[in-house]
Amino acid sequence: MQISKSRILLLDSAITTKHTVTIKGKAVPYTAAAGTQPVWDEDGHAIAGIFYTYYERTDITDEQRATRPLVISFNGGPGTGSLWMELGYTGPRKLKIDDEGYPIQPYGLEDNSNSILDVADIVYIDPVNTGYSRTANSEVNKAQFFGVNEDIRYLATWISTFVSRKNRWASPKFLIGESYGTTRASGLALELQDSHWMYLNGVILVSPTDLGIERSGPAAAALYTPYEAATAWYHKALPAEYQNRSLPKYLAEVEKFTLDELTPAMTKGGMLSNSERKSVAAKLARYIGIKESVVLDNNLAISAGFFWKELLRSKGYTIGRLDSRYKGIDRDNGGTRTDYNPEQQSWSHSFTPAIHIYLKDELKYKTDLEYLVYGPVQPWNNTVNRTGYNLRQAMAENPYLHLLVQSGYFDGACDYFNAKYSMWQMDPSGRLKDRMKWEGYESGHMLYLRKPDAAEACDNLRKFLKESVAKAGTPAKY
Repeated sequence: MQISKSRILLLDSAITTKHTVTIKGKAVPYTAAAGTQPVWDEDGHAIAGIFYTYYERTDITDEQRATRPLVISFNGGPGTGSLWMELGYTGPRKLKIDDEGYPIQPYGLEDNSNSILDVADIVYIDPVNTGYSRTANSEVNKAQFFGVNEDIRYLATWISTFVSRKNRWASPKFLIGESYGTTRASGLALELQDSHWMYLNGVILVSPTDLGIERSGPAAAALYTPYEAATAWYHKALPAEYQNRSLPKYLAEVEKFTLDELTPAMTKGGMLSNSERKSVAAKLARYIGIKESVVLDNNLAISAGFFWKELLRSKGYTIGRLDSRYKGIDRDNGGTRTDYNPEQQSWSHSFTPAIHIYLKDELKYKTDLEYLVYGPVQPWNNTVNRTGYNLRQAMAENPYLHLLVQSGYFDGACDYFNAKYSMWQMDPSGRLKDRMKWEGYESGHMLYLRKPDAAEACDNLRKFLKESVAKAGTPAKY
């Protein structure tokens, strides 16, 4: 099919190309389909076109295809395309980066030897106003796409149609979302079940948001402490007794302090005695690399935003929000807020040219539409966000449904301890915990950029995909 070069989106299009990638030392032949599929309204009129890339392994039989997992992937924002995980994590091609996950020039692409395409077919989806996805015309009411529940409803319908078109109803199906994409994936799990009778095998949350699970007051303030301790450890800002430990062992102690000492102390507020206050402040200061006087001045509550400015202030640096391994330089060393996010600038000016080169040169999808790395989706309707609880409901209804959460220790936007907290609060009875798993990595928000983490995280995905498919003959019951 010839792709239009005009700025008018073709609502239903596809270009298919053939490729081979070496994964785990073995050649994997595959097809890549880049195209659009419509979103229809209740009257059957096409109101938007969703851009996707779909990868299928080709050296398998139709019978094998029927039982081969299908992974449905998207990123977050809201308002960003799926390029991050496609070119950074699970896809067959990836951005050239160094071993620590920093993009290197000249920017380009290389085979992804960790891709999960050896064990699963993958579709990457760009929601409306991200990537090449657009409404059918300017008269379409965009509000029907831009909101927590609006987003979930139309994407569930789109996914159901896609699965039917590709004849994948018999396949084990998994959702994987990153950042706001975890809100999307959590809500979709229940929406697909209850509205489209599509029951999933697994949901994978990469760097999850709060999923609509309320946190406020002392608990909200205290939960960032383990992340701050991890970041201080990375920047070697700790006393030797802590700095010389492995990160997981160190964080186990900090987590215990956070739950058993810091949160109760902050809950007491003005009723906390001076001796208790000083004792807790001294411990907190040592754990997160901040002066005790600063901790006391902030009433034991060191916000993430202030921490990004404060930790390396004496050295003239700020640290990144999404990946606190990155350092920035502000105009003024004083103040309580950073001027910019250094990691985001690095990622944007490397992933953006990469996705353009990839889609046009390798997948042969040619259009004059701008690929929206960050698209206009505001105002976004955030009311009635119960996605975390909806995911729990989906798991309760579906005994086959499993959950994997992956977090980067140095992610200050969607920090790892808040991810654990969400899991605890989703399932306060603990009855579903055998189907829930959390994993941590020594990276930031895009935990898959660092070479050792990329290999480990993808291997963990393979294991999860395999273990989440019930043995033949297993009944869906408790």
